[in-house]
Amino acid sequence: MIKVFAPAKVNLTLHVTGQREDGYHLLDSLVAFPRIGDELSFEAADTTTLKIESMGQDLPAGEDNLVMRAARLFLPNTPCAITLRKDLPVAAGIGGGSADAGAVFRAATMIEPDVPLSAADVIALGADVPACLASLPQRMGGIGDVIAPVQLWPGDGILVLVNPGVPVPTPVVFRRLTSRSNPPMPEILPSFATLDTLAGFVSECRNDLEQPAIEEAPIIANVLSQLRSDPDCMVARMSGSGATCFGLYRDPEAAVAMTDRLKIENPGWWAASAPFSTPQDIVPKGQFIRATT
Repeated sequence: MIKVFAPAKVNLTLHVTGQREDGYHLLDSLVAFPRIGDELSFEAADTTTLKIESMGQDLPAGEDNLVMRAARLFLPNTPCAITLRKDLPVAAGIGGGSADAGAVFRAATMIEPDVPLSAADVIALGADVPACLASLPQRMGGIGDVIAPVQLWPGDGILVLVNPGVPVPTPVVFRRLTSRSNPPMPEILPSFATLDTLAGFVSECRNDLEQPAIEEAPIIANVLSQLRSDPDCMVARMSGSGATCFGLYRDPEAAVAMTDRLKIENPGWWAASAPFSTPQDIVPKGQFIRATT
């Protein structure tokens, strides 16, 4: 059995810089991946199947599930029994389905590594999928198809993720966006060798979808207010199109305390905290034993 961790995708910044004639929006985003996510396991089988283990989320496991679509693309010749332990909230602005698709890709690098792929095939799965293939800090541009790894990243830092349990459909948020041609991030990013540099840079940037999402779901403003009221929170912002928000912390104990407080004071909210993922976290673990005939 092979097991693969699928960390959440967090947009630390998200600048909407334009819109193509086909309707797709152009983005410039700094994305990171905390040690918070789902887990997928893969075993040899006669046909590819998906089983979902989830607390409180009734999720379809049919052919339209993004994990199954990714398996058809990345593992076309190797049937697998796939089990998804679903811990991330869905439709939450943290790329849960895309993270799972990225985990399928990483499993395929061990199981069926020579499958020819095109960038068009990958982006067809979803705009966040290209970034989730590596699930390490990156600058994401274009419609999500232009990816540049961030070479230096602080060794410390904790992300607190909070979701108030309100779905915010991405198309609705984009329809509320008043300006679709906004300034990008600086052409050359600073070296994020320290947490202070990262926090300062994020503070100076934006999520252009934050205000439209708040207009759709005002509770997001409450989430941000609670995070920003904590003196230990270095910067807080919404991720993606919402409704999940993040707070960046230096002190792990303060991050855990805030996570616990948010859950106690706001029953029904989802909250978790963890450091940033490392390359060791996302590497597939175990051995895939092929079925014999």
